[in-house]
Amino acid sequence: MEKNHFKEIEVNREINEECAVVGVFNNSDASKLAYFSLFSMQHRGQEACGISSSDGNRMHTIKDRGLVTGVFDDNKIATLCGDIAIGHTRYSTAGDDSILDAQPVYARYDLGEMAIVHNGNFTNAKSVRDKLIKKGAIFQTHMDTENLIHLIAKSDKDALLDRIIDGVQKVEGAYSLLFSNESQMFAIRDPHGFRPLSLGRVGEDGYIVASETCAFDLVGAKFIRDVRPGELLIFEKGKAPKSMQIAEPTPNHCIFEYVYFSRPDSTVFGKNVYSLRKEMGRTLAKESYVEADMVIPVPDGGVPAALGYAEESGIPFNMAIVRNHYVGRTFIEPTQEIRDLKVKMKLSPMSEVISGKRVIIIDDSIVRGTTSRQIVRMLKEAGAKEVHMRVSSPQITHSCYYGVDTPEKEKLIAHNYDTPTIANYIEADSLEYLSLDGLLNSCGRDLNYCTSCFDGNYVVEPENS
Repeated sequence: MEKNHFKEIEVNREINEECAVVGVFNNSDASKLAYFSLFSMQHRGQEACGISSSDGNRMHTIKDRGLVTGVFDDNKIATLCGDIAIGHTRYSTAGDDSILDAQPVYARYDLGEMAIVHNGNFTNAKSVRDKLIKKGAIFQTHMDTENLIHLIAKSDKDALLDRIIDGVQKVEGAYSLLFSNESQMFAIRDPHGFRPLSLGRVGEDGYIVASETCAFDLVGAKFIRDVRPGELLIFEKGKAPKSMQIAEPTPNHCIFEYVYFSRPDSTVFGKNVYSLRKEMGRTLAKESYVEADMVIPVPDGGVPAALGYAEESGIPFNMAIVRNHYVGRTFIEPTQEIRDLKVKMKLSPMSEVISGKRVIIIDDSIVRGTTSRQIVRMLKEAGAKEVHMRVSSPQITHSCYYGVDTPEKEKLIAHNYDTPTIANYIEADSLEYLSLDGLLNSCGRDLNYCTSCFDGNYVVEPENS
């Protein structure tokens, strides 16, 4: 296809991480442990963060836009007193990017004080909100999470536990939720288990719940188990966590957690992420071998798969692209020229290693294709004789409605064009993706996965999809 006939797909972002949640119960350093846990899960959201703590009598909340280390310091952590804390890092998937849309969502109501943190998206958020507004509810944010505050406050149940159950049963979609009041903490996972949520022990008799187990490693917590799909955990002083199954479990875990979102050192859905990503690379090499002189990863996401591809193919692995980890968001007008420049700011190929070589470049996904095109161009400008792009996931053809920030499907390059056309657009000598069967085989067919971003088969049908 002629390049001037290729429809330029313009969006401001690639696929972005969703959110991270953490809850610490019955530990005198609860807010500190929440802070370090959020730091370890910063990759899941860099837009805003917050922590709410409870000292048994009242709750304290600090939240703001920015990274964890920028929002909190020793003085702020000291004001978050108490032995209960819940925290959140955010990348907006529902709502705006204002400070009002940062979490935890806090409210005073007839039973006292309450805070909520949420990873996921309610697929029926609009209809629930519209009903609440008609009944007189006034919303402060654009977040679907705020729906739960109103559902709980307006419930006719007497106890908070019963109100939480009542509220959660009115929402649909993906949710890993943590609630806290002055003396209790609650953890809930949706019946499909879309997003990960794990339980651990911290200290002698404290507990921690977090989106990823890498948080446990940093704070010295011991992993106990995953929170089960459809399960509610109740944390009260002097008691072991009480488990209630409030919905029939029908697991459909987000397979993109393995492809991209989770940290490679985390155990997610019971499996080590790094090992699975290497296996994706091995399978990719079996499916789409090409003769070359070296295998190069797009750092950092492509590294495990590139290692697996190199091991399986026998082609040497080489870290021939250096990543600058200090490139943040740019607030300059996001023209294509600025996007192209930012890729160059972030990734730098080593021409001494690449020049005259046939290279295979491994990435975990292609969304718009513009970043891939820039990478291929940089490699060729560095002297690469051939550049073969290999992707350790299938073509992303549909939007995710379960807590992942994806563009509309019309803005996804693989929704609009076939693989040869995309290869021509990104200027690669060849392009191949891991097949969906190959991905499922790599991750293990002992679990049920949500693969809607690859095949459009939505487990829970979203509103206005």
